Amino acid sequence: MEACKDSSKMKHLNLSFAACGFLGIYHLGAATALCRHGKKLLNSVKAFAGASAGALIATLLLTVPENIEECVKFTHSFAEETRKQYLGALTPGYDLMTKLRGSIDSILPPNAHEIAENRLFISVTSAKNGRNHLLSNFASREDLVKALLASSFIPLYAGINAVDCNGEKWIDGGLTNGLPILPVGRTVTISPFCGRLDICPQDRGRIDVYVKVPKQDLMLSIANFIRLHQSLFPPSQKKMESLFQDGYDDAILFLLKENWFE
Repeated sequence: MEACKDSSKMKHLNLSFAACGFLGIYHLGAATALCRHGKKLLNSVKAFAGASAGALIATLLLTVPENIEECVKFTHSFAEETRKQYLGALTPGYDLMTKLRGSIDSILPPNAHEIAENRLFISVTSAKNGRNHLLSNFASREDLVKALLASSFIPLYAGINAVDCNGEKWIDGGLTNGLPILPVGRTVTISPFCGRLDICPQDRGRIDVYVKVPKQDLMLSIANFIRLHQSLFPPSQKKMESLFQDGYDDAILFLLKENWFE
């Protein structure tokens, strides 16, 4: 009976990573844990989804999981460089998007768009009407790269001009759908913010009050406000390392709870 239950549970799984800026280091910790101790789960995942930094990690985990460690190194380097700017990413002349593009190009394989076709869902927001879209068709690697850049483009913070992809202008998907839930099957949700999610930090407070932030139920807590600031202005190297470990540990707890730990 237990075997039937496990088989049913595995039938159609999706993984979705929340928008979170520099807190994507938490996602990398969770992804590392899943690769080491959740291979059975990953082999059962039909689709990957995400917004902003979450879309980047979803793409990495689907197309080239062996490059996670390289991505961790880049994230630390990127954060360190951003911290050195007197206004962070908002410093005049600091081109965050060009640096992000360079990282994506160096990490993704040549056939990433073929692997991602109809299995990867990237949340973006139309610059024209503010509506959310999930992009899942990528005619070329360049289309995939532009979709990832668009999903991470926060107006003013990352630049002035929205990202052009397939003749349309797109901006950050986290503004309208920060955690895509796919319509078929169970979507396992991952976020560095505490909330009603599968893999996330567990804040302790006297009163559990939740707020709806684009498609996410997040706890109204001081810790989450601090995390929001850290997503835009990266914390210290030591804190980044701690966030990576938190993501790893929270993912392990989830695997144990769901009987997927290997």
